[in-house]
Amino acid sequence: MRPDPDFWRGKRVLLTGHTGFKGAWLALWLQRLGAQVTGVALPPATDPNLFTLAQVGSGIENHFCDIRSAQALAMRVRAARPEVVLHLAAQALVRPGYAAPVDTFATNVMGTAHLLDALRGLADVRVAVVVTTDKVYRNREWAYPYREDDPLGGHDPYSASKAAAELVTASYRDSFLAAQGMAVATARAGNVIGGGDWAQDRLLPDAVRAWAAGQTLHIRRPEATRPWQHVLEPLAAYLRLAERLWASPALAGAYNFGPLPHEAATVKNVVELASSDYPSSATSYEKDSEKLHEAGWLALETAHARQALGVAPHWALSTAVARTMNWYRQQHGGADARTLCLADIDAWEARS
Repeated sequence: MRPDPDFWRGKRVLLTGHTGFKGAWLALWLQRLGAQVTGVALPPATDPNLFTLAQVGSGIENHFCDIRSAQALAMRVRAARPEVVLHLAAQALVRPGYAAPVDTFATNVMGTAHLLDALRGLADVRVAVVVTTDKVYRNREWAYPYREDDPLGGHDPYSASKAAAELVTASYRDSFLAAQGMAVATARAGNVIGGGDWAQDRLLPDAVRAWAAGQTLHIRRPEATRPWQHVLEPLAAYLRLAERLWASPALAGAYNFGPLPHEAATVKNVVELASSDYPSSATSYEKDSEKLHEAGWLALETAHARQALGVAPHWALSTAVARTMNWYRQQHGGADARTLCLADIDAWEARS
């Protein structure tokens, strides 16, 4: 399922969220494939950040734009004249969703609606992939992986906003976009790890910050189970999905992307793998005192993506964690962030 350079070379691609963690990695990969990328996003949210360190903006047409502004976004979309749209811009964290629920809904629901509305009537757009999350499902804490036709839901504002974005996307596809020849799909990916993430309240970035400073990493919910994967796994899946939609528009719909269901792992499992690859890795497992609801168990059934798209996981969790910690160690030692990212992309494509 390696991305096809012949497909992407010269393609006009609109990528939203290119200043974020996943978006910066995807922008670098698209540049490497020869695509003509227009990026639309807010300025980077953290300092440091991968967008700046890897000089992502130097190889694309870069625009800082708030997707909550329908008029500003529509202007950028029309100017880009995209053939493929990859929508990653979002408020992407659970706990900030509790702190700012209205902003979270405005970005994730209305921002998505603004983008899809801006695509109406654009003859050149053939494919749009809207990235949501594995947390769009009504989580019943049962011992079964969620399938694409399971009920949507969301207890917390982040999860609910992403479930709503799924409904918005389906409505625009069925009401407007399919009729104008555009294949629209949603991508529901599991938890991602990889070098270059400095967001708060993410497991490995929190670990690196604590351990690099000689401090103890405090873990609130060690037994929480998630479908962890290296960031390159879902990004490759998004690219593959876009390629297949271009050739076969009937494949439009929703897709889960993640490890095999039985490979979901606990927070403690991931921390133990990370600590084996990082010096001075003191960790304390504690009871969560904040009482904010987060799902305890979550896994995805990915058979639909395997069968319809030929997408399957490449790196095992142990490899994904080792690659991630190696990225941070080398970057802290002075290595260039862009070079490190391209080396991981090379290794993934070579299946090494």
